[in-house]
Amino acid sequence: MENGSVTQTIENNISRIIFYHPKGNSMPSCLLSDLANAIEEAGKNEEIKALILQSTGKSSFCAGASFDELIEINNFDDGTKFFSGFANVINAIRKCPKFVIGRIHSKVIGGGIGLVAACDYTFAVDSVTIRLSEFNVGIGPFVIAPSIVRKIGVSAFSQMTIDTEWYTAQWAKEKGLFNRVCPSAEEMDAEISNLAEKFRSSSIDAMHELKKLFWDGTENWEDLLKEKALVSGKLVLTEYTKNYLKNFKK
Repeated sequence: MENGSVTQTIENNISRIIFYHPKGNSMPSCLLSDLANAIEEAGKNEEIKALILQSTGKSSFCAGASFDELIEINNFDDGTKFFSGFANVINAIRKCPKFVIGRIHSKVIGGGIGLVAACDYTFAVDSVTIRLSEFNVGIGPFVIAPSIVRKIGVSAFSQMTIDTEWYTAQWAKEKGLFNRVCPSAEEMDAEISNLAEKFRSSSIDAMHELKKLFWDGTENWEDLLKEKALVSGKLVLTEYTKNYLKNFKK
């Protein structure tokens, strides 16, 4: 459990993919790899009609990149490989032929916002807050930028990147990151169940075609996100970022 876990359950043709890490659901490379693989496999499973992506624990839906792993990166190849992990999860969601529903129960930071933005439909609890803090760290949200800009536009993305404060669930809904905001986790789960039930009786062929339509124009993301990983892979080695991570760790 030190490296976290990814588990999947399938009930009534709906896959529920749950990720966990003991440090606020932060994402080391091994967890990112397992998550991307789970989404890819669920997409191929003919029994599954749709996916629900969620995490467990109360502190965060996702705390973004694992600072423990970032601190250990000491060469460009390792840095690029790490940030490519987020690219692989986003592309797995993008290429999955089924709808991916995001269940957001608590705060979302950094790379986690990129994963939320990649989901086709998202639910969040009203108390959720979100924050892009990469500029402070010195690495910038380059890999997740296309995913977020696609959902909320350049203006809102620029605001979050420059003004690295916490933003509310209502703000995120107004900008298009969240589709529904619910008063409690219980009400959110009831609404997710209602939507999932509709998917069970929907045309899988129509869903496949709609998924292509939703992601039209992103066919180059396989290469684009890898190019973005090169930028962060370089920045994570700068003296500024190394000092920031060390001080944060202390």
